[in-house]
Amino acid sequence: MRSPQDAATVSGTSETPLQQFMAGVRLSLPLCISIAPFGALFGALAVSQGLSATHAVLMSGLIYAGASQMVGIELFNGTVPAWLIVLSVFAVNFRHVLYSAALGPALDKWPLWKQALGFGLLVDPQYAESEKKRERGLPVTFAWYLGLGGTMYVNWVVATWLGTLVGRSLPDAHTYGLDYLLAIYFLTMVLAFRHRRNWAPVVLCSGVVSMLAYNWVGSPWHVSIGAMAGIILAAMMAPAKQQRKIPEEIVRENLAEEETTL
Repeated sequence: MRSPQDAATVSGTSETPLQQFMAGVRLSLPLCISIAPFGALFGALAVSQGLSATHAVLMSGLIYAGASQMVGIELFNGTVPAWLIVLSVFAVNFRHVLYSAALGPALDKWPLWKQALGFGLLVDPQYAESEKKRERGLPVTFAWYLGLGGTMYVNWVVATWLGTLVGRSLPDAHTYGLDYLLAIYFLTMVLAFRHRRNWAPVVLCSGVVSMLAYNWVGSPWHVSIGAMAGIILAAMMAPAKQQRKIPEEIVRENLAEEETTL
């Protein structure tokens, strides 16, 4: 029978699954603090738009995508048909398809049910932290991933519920400038990758195209259009394929060092 130490070695780290899980939980704590206001804001906006607290919490638990949820509640009380609401939410959330494609190779050795759970928890900070881990040549283990993503998920749902408690007593959440928190949050996520090759031109291209699309096409399509413009430019400026092999070589070196020390 394989010991916890042997299992840890196979996963590419000397830590046990419990230690990996707790490392993910610790990493999630500052992220939870930054995400909680968005969850509370959504809960407050949801009840102010006529949703019940139960519906708001269920929406956070089942959709688990802050920007898309906020777009959805803005459209619920209008005359917009249901299919257009679904399409609008998909347009805002399209970046998660790109996250899945980028992070998929790191999760391909997980069992299918773990992959399904992992992609379900794949939100912006989860992707950012997983990419940082890969850049350091470290494997993205399921225990670490679950500790990070599971904690943020619970935090999001609880924050939504707390927001519903004060939502009806809040005259207009936009009056306090709370809607700018989302933009500030995404800006910090983008800045975290500023050391990458061609970061500035790709971000500039995506931002300019997104603003133009907002004026010419409208919301929420400007999000996907700006993202696709950045992707196209990044693909055109991409170097030779050797760049993607570097992290894999670093992982093999780390595994060899760990086997030597063990």
